[in-house]
Amino acid sequence: MTDLPIKRALLSVSDKTGLVELGQALGSHGVELVSTGGTAKTLREAGLAVKDISDLTGFPEMMDGRVKTLHPKVHGGLLAVRNNPEHVASMEEHEIGAIDLVVVNLYPFAATVAKGAGREEIIENIDIGGPSMVRSAAKNHESVAIVTDPADYARLIAEMVEKGGATSYDFRRMLAAKAYAATAAYDSMIASWFAFADQGTMFPESLTVSTRLATTLRYGENPHQSAALYLPAGPAANGIAQARQVQGKELSYNNYNDADAALELVSEFRDGPPTVVIVKHANPCGVASADNLIDAYKAALACDSVSAFGGIIAVNRPLDGPTAEAISGIFTEVVAAPDADEEAKAIFAKKKNLRLLLTGGLPDPARPGLQLKSIAGGILVQGRDNGRIDLDALKVVTKRAPSEQELNDCLFAWTVAKHVKSNAIVYAKGGSTAGIGAGQMNRLESARIAAWKAKDAAEKAGWAEPRTLGSAVASDAFFPFADGLLAAVEAGATAVIQPGGSIRDEEVIAAADEAGLAMVFTGMRHFRH
Repeated sequence: MTDLPIKRALLSVSDKTGLVELGQALGSHGVELVSTGGTAKTLREAGLAVKDISDLTGFPEMMDGRVKTLHPKVHGGLLAVRNNPEHVASMEEHEIGAIDLVVVNLYPFAATVAKGAGREEIIENIDIGGPSMVRSAAKNHESVAIVTDPADYARLIAEMVEKGGATSYDFRRMLAAKAYAATAAYDSMIASWFAFADQGTMFPESLTVSTRLATTLRYGENPHQSAALYLPAGPAANGIAQARQVQGKELSYNNYNDADAALELVSEFRDGPPTVVIVKHANPCGVASADNLIDAYKAALACDSVSAFGGIIAVNRPLDGPTAEAISGIFTEVVAAPDADEEAKAIFAKKKNLRLLLTGGLPDPARPGLQLKSIAGGILVQGRDNGRIDLDALKVVTKRAPSEQELNDCLFAWTVAKHVKSNAIVYAKGGSTAGIGAGQMNRLESARIAAWKAKDAAEKAGWAEPRTLGSAVASDAFFPFADGLLAAVEAGATAVIQPGGSIRDEEVIAAADEAGLAMVFTGMRHFRH
């Protein structure tokens, strides 16, 4: 394949970023510019000579602009194979001129949806002519260059300077690949809007996912695995993927995964008091709420200071200097916060390996959405676990009802347990976790591990007794036997929150009554595998 000169270019863009500079560069190479509507107006206002698309087709733009480029003189000029005698003869017979470059970006469909536009406006922002030209040009990339991303204008200009006004086959092939990805992503967004927003279907017959590469990562969970971060093509929440990294070395796959777990949990408290979450290997090892961030951090750290080493921290308030100073006392991989003051930034700047991520806000824990997990031969899809409960949803099942403080501790422990790998047991007291048992194959062992961690924390802190004494305990799923509950009794818990629903519920309730516990059922479980 040879370098091919650009003699005629067709430009039709919604995003006018860099358009004038591109037009000027093309003009310097003597390229004839053909354009539509607002694009032609912008170029003319910059003093560039532009031919209207209607001059090329012999037809005016019509039907409110719906029909302007859908014409043989456009698509013939794009699709004709230049070294095919029959194609060349057809071009001559019908006076179809070749088009060597197409610059198109599509109607702003995603932005229109995001601003809350009505259905009629959304439908009008489904581009038809643009994707058609993109696909025609990309198919015939042996002869036509297709640019869909303003970020590639500089590359096109540099290519033409290097090639004396021409483009290379390898460059056109690269652009074609990007072009088909762009139209696929665009169609995917439209299909998703029709399925989810317009039709109200949670699981459409064909599930399309549109993403774009943000960055490749050093490796995945392990050094022998490759990895990358992709972002949704449409609007996104204030998530870890969108966070601004203020300092620190490159984030790893595990950093992203753990920081996401921390942010999702702390977001449960976004309307609550100052709260700190410490996560290790995607499991919380300490969570606490207090009157200020530094006290919340100290309480969260006290839950399991051993696991917190090398952990991930997320907070629900802008980070202040005293809290940053306290966090700097141990090795921490990542700190995520909605914002940070200058004192906090200056303190962390001394820890060059610590990554500070500012999210600008916290995602809504009740937001809808789908979660995807690949399995051998398929993909599992489910709705986000955005289930939440309040006091009115709780059912007291024991002879003794919990006190107001016990109820508050129950709800706190339950909120944390939702984000702990199953089987999950969480002890909490006074707005702070006392012990967390995660990911065991049976609930009894999770209860024992959580109690052991609480006892170990008390010994390290020099406390007279572990914080599980007088605590509430949460179980992410029902107790299948009374043994797990009895382990909580032995640890000193006085109140229990669990989903209920076991065939042995009566046995478990009887054991709670005998121990003098107060127990409430939620009717909702929170498995997390």
